[in-house]
Amino acid sequence: MTTAGFDYAITRTLEAPVEQVWAAWTRADLYGQWASAEEVVLDVRPGGAWSSVMVIPGGTRVPLSGRYAEVVENKRLVIGMTVPGREEPALMNVDLAADGDHTRITLSQTFESTEERDQSEFGSNMLLDGLTAFLAAV
Repeated sequence: MTTAGFDYAITRTLEAPVEQVWAAWTRADLYGQWASAEEVVLDVRPGGAWSSVMVIPGGTRVPLSGRYAEVVENKRLVIGMTVPGREEPALMNVDLAADGDHTRITLSQTFESTEERDQSEFGSNMLLDGLTAFLAAV
């Protein structure tokens, strides 16, 4: 993550052990259930590709893809996303920390504009809402 620009960080405590949260982010069958995604392919290793089709409210389907920049099991994912019109991928950091039988998760990103940051922060909060509901149901 660069040090200049417009950034955000969202931290939540999830009522699930870190291994369960890691699996939700790294297993395609689980990711699709909570992230409103279809056609999920995850090759979770540094340089590994991922892709999915996000289904947003109203039924619009948005194809997404990228590569993993960093993978530290049960601790950290740095996920690159291809963004049309940008040379470099947008990077999202997913940091996990065990907190007893709970997990503290932090999503963070840095952007070149407040508009990009605000849109991504909104989307990240939606992801975390979906993840929280999924973990509560399993």
